[in-house]
Amino acid sequence: MIRLDPIPVTLMTEPGQFASLDADTALVRLPANSGHGHADGDVCVACSGQTDVRALLYNLLEEHRRNMRPAFSRVVVDASAVADKGQVVAALSGRLPAQALRDHTVARMFYLAG
Repeated sequence: MIRLDPIPVTLMTEPGQFASLDADTALVRLPANSGHGHADGDVCVACSGQTDVRALLYNLLEEHRRNMRPAFSRVVVDASAVADKGQVVAALSGRLPAQALRDHTVARMFYLAG
């Protein structure tokens, strides 16, 4: 079934911040980095796949489409470990240019709540 209504994304930016989770909520955690030797906030090719919020949201859609995860009506993104939270907000609010078809899909299917 194709979802027509955009899905709200709640962004948690402070350590210790809580959001209610239920069966209809998907949780995405953005790590500071992969822990393989560079400073927090530095981005390398290995880390970019784990910290690109648009890629991770697209993956949620694909996993559901392939019956690898149940349907969800809301997403909580934990970005409390990310050094530049402004980049996450920019990606979710459309202030970063779309780099791929995936980014356009995410822009149509998700919106930053609150």
